Amino acid sequence: MDWKNIPYAFNPNITYPAYLTRNRLLKTISSISPQLKGRLMDFGCGAKPYKTLFTVDEYIGVDFENPGHPHLNEQIDVFYNGKNIPFNDGHFDSVFSSEVFEHIFNPEEILTEINRVMKKDGLLLITCPFSICEHEVPNDFARYSSYSIKYLLEKNGFEIIEQYKTGNSVETVCQLWVMYIHQHITPYIRKIPILRSVFRFITYTSINLTALLFSKILPAGMDLYLNNVVLCRKK
Repeated sequence: MDWKNIPYAFNPNITYPAYLTRNRLLKTISSISPQLKGRLMDFGCGAKPYKTLFTVDEYIGVDFENPGHPHLNEQIDVFYNGKNIPFNDGHFDSVFSSEVFEHIFNPEEILTEINRVMKKDGLLLITCPFSICEHEVPNDFARYSSYSIKYLLEKNGFEIIEQYKTGNSVETVCQLWVMYIHQHITPYIRKIPILRSVFRFITYTSINLTALLFSKILPAGMDLYLNNVVLCRKK
């Protein structure tokens, strides 16, 4: 398992505005990824940022031509039409899909397709956000609670093996606060490079450190969290 080749935006340091979200997600995916084997489909792969976390025989990236998300410099092997995944039944031993389902308007139809192209007892590792700003607009359609994502997966032919929430309530509040500053305050000083860099370094770092500190002092709370991570098996 190689973290060194994970792109910085997905393995950032504490000065990064989305540090809490990306760090917690990376750690959780890393803990589960060794269970996925054989021929793997990365569904909604983009630039395949987590590819080096998997030790598989074949790694195939599938994605949709999304007008809200340019695919420049990405590593997509196969495009699909938003409904049908162009592979035969039982083609994949495992499937990984990270931060994709909030952008899918027809999740049950797509989960049925994913199930179809998986082998019996194949494993699906899926992540999706619970607390995040709108992004890749206008193709941002949903936020899933831990209960809704479990229901959706079980309804469409999967059994839950492991289910996690990343981050806690303290970290989530701090992450949302950082992103508010990043999107609505930082742009006002972006034309002053030195001031912008100092402001970002001090502000983002201090809030991220505050989140880490207060997570150890205050009741963590898991009813408000960052991301869902679910490992499930095709029934």
